[in-house]
Amino acid sequence: MIERQHQILQYVRQHKVVKLVTLTKEFNVSMETIRRDVQQLMHDKKIEKFYGGIKYIEPVEGIIDQRLHEQLAEKIAIAKACASLVENGECIFVDSGTTTYQMTPFLLNKEKLTVVTNSLPIAFDLIGSNIEVILIGGKVRHSEKSVTSNEFLFRFEHLNINKAFICASGVSIEKGISDFSLDEAITRKQIISISQTVYVATDSSKFNKDVAIQVCPLTDVDVIITDNALSKKTIQHFSDKSVQIKVVNIEENQS
Repeated sequence: MIERQHQILQYVRQHKVVKLVTLTKEFNVSMETIRRDVQQLMHDKKIEKFYGGIKYIEPVEGIIDQRLHEQLAEKIAIAKACASLVENGECIFVDSGTTTYQMTPFLLNKEKLTVVTNSLPIAFDLIGSNIEVILIGGKVRHSEKSVTSNEFLFRFEHLNINKAFICASGVSIEKGISDFSLDEAITRKQIISISQTVYVATDSSKFNKDVAIQVCPLTDVDVIITDNALSKKTIQHFSDKSVQIKVVNIEENQS
């Protein structure tokens, strides 16, 4: 049921305005079932209802404390998959987003690891561990509890980053990776330009949409890691454009 609601939301996001009868045919379920799913999505403030149909509510960025609990199971599963890619002795960048924040407990058993981050919560969580932490210097962005760098305060060229784990507010074929904040986008651009391998960690709700600021085209990304609510059609669409997507099964991570 939850997976179907994710798929319905993705369908509505893509088509903007959809009639309920269209959803019954698309998902091969009864009108009663669709109405229950729609009621839940309305309760979650994901969609709005009008006579005979529904429309997608374009999101705005909330503060990080509010977003930490949104789609938490998906974020933890994605973060765990990201952490499994990290090898002992590496230098990695972990972004300030709510998905990458969930990586911290899965990194604690790594040896001789260096974590570069612009996230104050991530830095605080790693204090007292065996992980070396490099916090990017610059201006503190209060809503995200992040640091957006200024060149005169931090020299990115001194870093040798093996793997960067970047979050996204929007992912599309046309515009690539996008974010709400210009400052965050600039920091991510700089990190991407000096990283050997770039992973984008984002849940399926961010696909097929663009937000205010482009971070980078998809050609700058090596792998996108997301959850299994992403439709096969979307996966195929991205694969056709040579974008590698790693899908994480949420149910397996909850068992």
